[in-house]
Amino acid sequence: MIKFEHTLFALPFAFLGAVLAANGLPNGWQILWITVAMFGARSAAMTFNRIIDRKFDAENPRTANRELPSGKLSISFAWAFFFASVMLFLLASYSLNWLTFVLSPVALSSILGYSYAKRFTSFAHLILGWSLAISPTAAWIAVRGAIDSPVPLLLSLLVMMWTAGFDVLYACQDFEFDKKAGLRSIPARFGIKNSLRIARIFHAQGFFVLILLYIFTDLGSLALVGVFTVGALMIYQHTLVKADDLSRMNAAFFTTNAFVSVILFLTFGGAVFLGKMF
Repeated sequence: MIKFEHTLFALPFAFLGAVLAANGLPNGWQILWITVAMFGARSAAMTFNRIIDRKFDAENPRTANRELPSGKLSISFAWAFFFASVMLFLLASYSLNWLTFVLSPVALSSILGYSYAKRFTSFAHLILGWSLAISPTAAWIAVRGAIDSPVPLLLSLLVMMWTAGFDVLYACQDFEFDKKAGLRSIPARFGIKNSLRIARIFHAQGFFVLILLYIFTDLGSLALVGVFTVGALMIYQHTLVKADDLSRMNAAFFTTNAFVSVILFLTFGGAVFLGKMF
C-alpha cells in the first residue's frame, strides 16, 4: 500500500534540513525522532489518501489493483494503520521540542487535507508540493527549535515547486479519467500539452530557488555540483514525457525524482561536513 520509493521524495530533504540546521550532524536523539516523525507522517498521509480515494481507485484502470480496491487489504486494517501512524507522528513531534509539537497539527492537517484537494481545485499539485515542503523546515525546527534563517524556507520552496512539477507530469496519465470522474487537476483543466509546459515552469521556478539556496548557504563547489546535476535531471525528466507518449512516465516520476532528493542531500550535506573538516 505504501511504496518505499515514495519515502525517497521527502526523507532526504528532511535530513538535509536537519544537517543544515545543525551545521553538521544532529544528535542521535534528533535523528531518531525526525526519522520516526517522517515515517509516521508519510504512512498516515498515504494511508489516508488510499482510504479516501478507494472508490476512485477502483474505477480507474491504472489504480484498480491497489491494495484497498482489490481487497488485498481490508479497510479496517487501513484505518488501524492510519491511526497508529498519526499517534507515532505526534509522539515523535512531542519528543523533539515544544515548537515541533505545537506545529504538528498544521503539518498533519496539510498532509491529510491534500487527499481532498482534487475535489475542489485544479491546483492540488501545489498542495501536494506544500505537504512535502513541510519536511525540511520541520526538521530545521526539530534541531534548532525556531525558524531563524531563510535557508529552510528556500529549501521548502524548492521542494514545493519540484513536487508540483513532477505531480503535474504524473497526473497526465489520469487525464481522461479525471475529466470523466469530475476530479480536478491541471491536465484535466488545461490539457496534456499545456500541462507539460506548466510542469516545466514549476521546475524552472524550483531551479531558480535552488540557485538562491546555493547562494545563501555558500557551501562551495560540491554543492554547486548538486545544483547542476539536479538541473540536468529536471531537463532530462521532461525529455522522457511527450504529449503523445506517456509510456516512460514511471521512469520520469520514480527513478529521476528519487535521485533529486538524494543528490541534494549528498552534495549540500556533504559540503557542510567538508566545510567543518577544512
